[in-house]
Amino acid sequence: MLSNLAEYRASAAERERVADLFSLLPGRGERALDVGARDCYLSKMLAERFQRVVALDLERPEVDHPAIDPVAGSVASLPFEDNQFDVVLCAEVLEHIPEHLLARACSEIARVARGQVVIGVPYRQDLRSGRTTCQQCGKSNPPWGHVNSFDETRLRSLFGALTWQKSSFVGTTTDSTNWLSAALLNFAGNPFGTWEQDEACVHCGSAIGSPETRTPVQRVATRLAFVLNRLQARFVEPRGNWIHVLFSKPSAVDCSVSQ
Repeated sequence: MLSNLAEYRASAAERERVADLFSLLPGRGERALDVGARDCYLSKMLAERFQRVVALDLERPEVDHPAIDPVAGSVASLPFEDNQFDVVLCAEVLEHIPEHLLARACSEIARVARGQVVIGVPYRQDLRSGRTTCQQCGKSNPPWGHVNSFDETRLRSLFGALTWQKSSFVGTTTDSTNWLSAALLNFAGNPFGTWEQDEACVHCGSAIGSPETRTPVQRVATRLAFVLNRLQARFVEPRGNWIHVLFSKPSAVDCSVSQ
């Protein structure tokens, strides 16, 4: 997994995404929180701007850096006091949070922030496209374990306690499908989904596994689904692949205006 993550970090698309995220961040500060730190790649970049960085993930991140404090915890119940961080960075996390915990997670992010919050999520992702079928429980899974889709309206609603400062889009995509293609691919076992993902099944928690051999009827269903998707793609307008949003605590906005 680490080697795959290293390759991902080195890709042009990932470099563009990270550069855009950091263009929204303030230049300097005292304390920052990196939510969903994983390999602490972003935490180390934050440490170039902030005196102390807390790197939080479900499992305590492994990092050896004098300015980074690794912490195990959940974004839905952050183990920090109110208004503790100049900046909270949360990128490629919220799409994975179970829907019943999503509003609480966003509220927690807003609670612990003293100044700015930077959010990065896939933009208007069609969660039917790229699905897999768990080989343990037999249920269909959204791509990459993404269980939430976001647009501007939803993000404004989730972070209603904060002030929307600005946003940007990174990359473009036309990836989408329709109910018939999705049903046909589901019948065929979703043979061309995101089987390379590390994320477990969102239903049973098992590894997704590998696609099974398709029957002749399933192969026909797959081909028909791809034909329908190609026809649909002619009418789909390109959209941003990711949306990045800079929010501020109202008190932080008032202070910056008064200065």
